[in-house]
Formats: sequence, C-alpha cells, structure tokens
Amino acid sequence: MGVAARLDAFQTRHPAAGFPLAVVYKFVDDRGPHLAALITYYGFVSLFPLLLVLTSALGFLLEDDPALQQRILESALSDFPLLGPALVENIGTFRGSGAALAIGVLGSLYGGLGVMQAAQAALNRIYAVPRFAQPNPLLSRLRSLLLVLVLGVAAILSTGLTAFVSAFSDTLPVPGPLVTAVGTLTGLAINVGIFLVLYQVLTARRLDWRNVAVGAAIAAVLWELLHVLGAYYFGTYVMRSSDVYGVFGVILGLVVWIYLQALVVVLAAEINVVRHRRLYPRSLLTPFTDDVELTRADVRAYTGYARSERYKGFQRVEATFRKDAPPRPGDVEGFPGDVPRDGARDQR
Repeated sequence: MGVAARLDAFQTRHPAAGFPLAVVYKFVDDRGPHLAALITYYGFVSLFPLLLVLTSALGFLLEDDPALQQRILESALSDFPLLGPALVENIGTFRGSGAALAIGVLGSLYGGLGVMQAAQAALNRIYAVPRFAQPNPLLSRLRSLLLVLVLGVAAILSTGLTAFVSAFSDTLPVPGPLVTAVGTLTGLAINVGIFLVLYQVLTARRLDWRNVAVGAAIAAVLWELLHVLGAYYFGTYVMRSSDVYGVFGVILGLVVWIYLQALVVVLAAEINVVRHRRLYPRSLLTPFTDDVELTRADVRAYTGYARSERYKGFQRVEATFRKDAPPRPGDVEGFPGDVPRDGARDQR
C-alpha cells in the first residue's frame, strides 16, 4: 500500500481528518474563490456610498457634537482597520448634504443589492440548488432588499454598541476589561444572528436553523479573529508603509480585506452543507485523477452538481458512475464538432 493509499484510508476512517478535507474539496469544486471575488466586487462598490450616507447623516443629526460624531465614525470603521484610520484622520468636519445623502443612498442600495445577489448565487451554488428552483429575478431582488434593511439595522446596533463601550467604559461602575468583554461577546452574538439570517434566508432551500447554526458560529468567530489580526497587521506594518504605498496601498489593502471577509462567508457555508448533507469522507485523489474509487460522499456531491444544472422542472438528469462503461456520443463535449484541448473529437 502506497503513501497516498494509507493517507486515504486514514482520513476515511477518522472524521476529524475527513471532514476538513471534504470541506476543502467542496470549496474547490464550487470555485469558492470566484464566488468570494464576486461578493468582494459589490462589497467594494457599496462601501464608499455607505460612508457618504454615514457622514451626511452624522452631519444632520449630530451637528453640535463633533466628539460623538468622531466616536461613531471610528466605531463604524472598526471593521476596516486599514481604511478607518486613513479616513478618520482626513475627515475634518461633518456637514449634512441632501444631495450627498441621496447619492449615497442610491449607491448603497445598488452595492448592497449586488452583495446580496452575489451571496444568493454563491449559496445556491454551494447547496447545488437547480436553476429552476432558484427565485426569479424580481423575487430574488426583493428578498435581497429586505435582507439589506434587516442587516443594516443590525449593523447600526452593533456600531452603536461599540461606540457606547468605547465612550463610557471608563465611567461605568464596573471594571473596564469586563465592559470590553461583555461588549465583544454581545457583538459576537449579533454577528452570529446576522450569519444565521444570511444563510437561512438567502439559500433557496428550506433549512432548519440547526442546519446553519454551526457555520454561522464559525463565521462569526472567524470574522472577529480576522478583525483582530487585521487590525494588528495593518496597524504595525501597512500603516507604517503609507508613505510608500499611499492611496494605492489603502485601496488594495481594502479590496484584500473585503475578499478575506467574503472567503469567511463562503467557507462557513461550505462547512454547513458538508455537515448537513454528510458529504464526507471524500476520496483523497478524486480531484486529481479518474483512476479512483469514489466514496458515497463523492457520488452524492457529483450527482448534486449534475442535477443543479437543470433549467426546467420537467428536465431530468441521471448521473451514473461506471468506469468500465463505453463513452457515449456527447460525453466528451456537448455539441458536435467541439474539440477539447487534448484533441479528441466528439464521437457523434
């Protein structure tokens, strides 16, 4: 027995090794980095209109309290450790502007709907939802709009909590570390609730809360760890190089930051579906060669991928896995005359 065979036998017998491998293989099969990149694009597009809305609203509501304006802005930008310090240092005063507020709202709606639509497409891909079972364009956008409003309220609550903790931690009759710990745990609980709603609502499948709870908790913890590590890295390395990188470095770092957050969302969703549908253990060499014995989880996963491409409810797709079966016309490519990269032509 070779090394690969021994490793394969080990991970198939031990769920602690087989489950993470199955999550990685599912992530690769679903093209997880591409799904995260699409979410990143709309997240980046929506960020600056949101900042425009925030600064304009603060200018209207807290015109006579610049200190509170500054604390709220710092709290709102705490999830973006690279962008936050740069903006806080360069924004002097807040002035309410109706035109800026209207433009910011429109831009935020466009970007926010794009993020939700991209998240819907990603989750439906991850759960192998057939095309015909996915919401129509109007219904999906209505669902995205409602979710944007709900998550926006949750984000406002989280921002207000962070601002409260930073402003009054020294005046409350309890130890400062305790206040900080309670604020962190409360923010973590809010994030768990946000991810629960996100995974349950945006997937075009009826999922129980327990089916998405583990991934939601993991996503919230990873989100918090990402924030802590990002704040440390950007604060100790990138910001000291701001004279070299300038605005380009800030924008590039911001795109990377949003992409890492999107990866957390996608990866936690993969954990949910692998756990819920028991798509583990997978064969160790299945992504690399056809000369492999598929596990039951492999068969379930590949059958789901094939059936997810159905565009009509009356369309039927059957998946068979026989290595000794002769190829049929159309198995190499979908249309006559197509030539694959290895030069073999369609046999039809």
